[in-house]
Amino acid sequence: MSKSLVAYFSASGVTAKVAKNLAEAAGADIFEIKPQAPYTKADLNWNDKNSRSSLEMRGDGNARPAIAEKLEGVEKYDVIFLGFPIWWYVAPVIINTFLESCDFSGKKIVLFATSGGSGFGKAVDGLAKSCPGATVVEGKILNGNPGKEELAAFAKKFAV
Repeated sequence: MSKSLVAYFSASGVTAKVAKNLAEAAGADIFEIKPQAPYTKADLNWNDKNSRSSLEMRGDGNARPAIAEKLEGVEKYDVIFLGFPIWWYVAPVIINTFLESCDFSGKKIVLFATSGGSGFGKAVDGLAKSCPGATVVEGKILNGNPGKEELAAFAKKFAV
């Protein structure tokens, strides 16, 4: 029997709510990707070219915000549902930090995201480079408050 994990990063709480509901609907474990230095409201101001998030996202691709804690026991999971808000049409670079912190070889990583209006953009390509040997698939944008049935059906679609 396969074992699933919902790992997520949430800057404002929106993605956290979806992740918790997905973990419950899928019967999966859950892990929050927390930055070592939490993001402030000013850090997240995408209108400020010098805000922390703006600098990270427009950098040379090598920005890697430190994570507060590393995921332990990744080997016991077959499928990892990886959630994040869409920033600048891709995943926040802290997601790359998370993927580079463990060996995800042989794992299926299913992306889900929340977004104010954009799709996944180039998120799959940008994240696949950070977890060689894993299969990264575009899952679904889960905006609003998706119901338990919708989330269970989404998770079942990717079960191993």
